Amino acid sequence: MTFTGTISLNTRGYSDIIDITPQVISITKKSSMSNGLVTLFCPVSTGSITTIEYEPGVLQDLKDALERIAPSDIPYKHDEQWGDGNGFSHVRAALMKPSLSIPVVNGKLTLGTWQQIVFIDFDNRGRHRDIIIQIIGD
Repeated sequence: MTFTGTISLNTRGYSDIIDITPQVISITKKSSMSNGLVTLFCPVSTGSITTIEYEPGVLQDLKDALERIAPSDIPYKHDEQWGDGNGFSHVRAALMKPSLSIPVVNGKLTLGTWQQIVFIDFDNRGRHRDIIIQIIGD
């Protein structure tokens, strides 16, 4: 059996990290699946989905690390091509990836105690984003 849902978000951009765990849990419950796999996918090229402890210190640590890896204040070929100044956003999203899969066991996501599901919008402005949730199982 397959169940599909959507989470809609309005973001601030610039590595805005949004905890979407409650919405994913709600969609999982609506699916009535006992065992299976939840896959989340963001159909955008400047955002990503991952897990992290949703705590201010580690969220800032992640933002700082990504700034060191793909700085926002250096030239990018993408910016030369399109002039939109978000080349760093595309690089960060490619490194972090657009999807995540989580097993469902006995109707519950198998997240660790301090593990939350987050969407990160790396773009250089706020956006409306839709995240696709698909659950496969029984």
